[in-house]
Amino acid sequence: MAVINENYLKLPGSYLFAEIAKRVTKFKDDNPSANIIRLGIGDVTKPLPEAVIKGLHAAVDEMADAKTFRGYGPEQGYAFLIEKIIKTDYETLGVKLDVDEVFVSDGSKSDVGNIQEIFGVNNKVAITDPVYPVYLDTNVMAGRSGQIIGGKFAGVTYLTCNAENNFTPALPAEKVDIIYLCYPNNPTGTTLSEEELKKWVDYAKANGAIILYDAAYEAYIQEPGVPHSIYEIEGAKDVAIEFRTFSKNAGFTGTRCAFTVVPKSVMAFTADGSQYPLNKLWNRRQTTKFNGVPYIIQKGAEAVYTPEGQQQIKDLINYYMANAKTIREGLKTIGLDVFGGVNAPYIWLKTPQGYDSWSFFDKLLTDAHIVGTPGAGFGPAGEGYFRLTAFGSQESTQEAIERIKIKLSL
Repeated sequence: MAVINENYLKLPGSYLFAEIAKRVTKFKDDNPSANIIRLGIGDVTKPLPEAVIKGLHAAVDEMADAKTFRGYGPEQGYAFLIEKIIKTDYETLGVKLDVDEVFVSDGSKSDVGNIQEIFGVNNKVAITDPVYPVYLDTNVMAGRSGQIIGGKFAGVTYLTCNAENNFTPALPAEKVDIIYLCYPNNPTGTTLSEEELKKWVDYAKANGAIILYDAAYEAYIQEPGVPHSIYEIEGAKDVAIEFRTFSKNAGFTGTRCAFTVVPKSVMAFTADGSQYPLNKLWNRRQTTKFNGVPYIIQKGAEAVYTPEGQQQIKDLINYYMANAKTIREGLKTIGLDVFGGVNAPYIWLKTPQGYDSWSFFDKLLTDAHIVGTPGAGFGPAGEGYFRLTAFGSQESTQEAIERIKIKLSL
């Protein structure tokens, strides 16, 4: 008799964005003439940069010629892309990496979900609250969560981030083994200073913990002094794995390319207390379960690192950050408490008095035909907050803010 992994039964009834899509579909069916503006899911709307398109076309032509055709590639990624990643994204920050410490993949969501496979099931996991759901859900699936008690999984350490503590998580009171950090943060759009991030590196070193650092939005950092990589912090290469993606800076959400950095100096322990490099485990996992990102896609990603590509992704980021400013400043004019939107494409706001996050979702959808994301979907501490994204067109973003100002009585 086949039995299921009952840890899946501990998960909420549906993935957050699946529930949003369900509600929006119903509203659209009931109101077919409604012009819905979607500022909910963090999907980009501008086309791929011209340099990337040229890179993709050239690679397609190579695949049409027997002399340049390529079949299976290295599961870890082609050296031509990895070398550009190291030179442009890390050496400019003073960070040195070896080619075999960077693993190209089909997305950071995949990697942050899969990375937990190389850790034992008895590790104590800490997550910020609110949190990107994949960090929590994949650990629930693996059996690290325990049961839900009072809206929280008993086996997980929640690090509350809210306006009261300036969205800065405190070090856990109890010892933890795996720490998920995402900065610039999704969903709050906030950042950590070098000083605050150093506290986490020091904690990890003192407690034999590993930091899983999601830097998917680092390209959106506008202010000086905000770390772009955890490896800018002294000692981080001994305790941290970093995730990055081409999805948000270069529009690869539908093209799928990302990378994960696993320094060879990052160690975890066997049951007898022996150290073992996580780089080897991740390499074994990837070579077993992953066939690599297609050559054509990696050539498109390589084009991001040309002078033209760098300017074009900068233009993309500036476009979306202009939207972020429009949303942030517009919401402030009607008296809402607004956070983020300065170093990230996400705006995190307190729901008006009398609304929880889902009722505010329904009001925005019903009255203004705008889709956002309820904060409660990101964890208990997200209740009373709401997320909007800057990834729409500038025209629709401006229209959305005007609708909120005019049609909602806040």
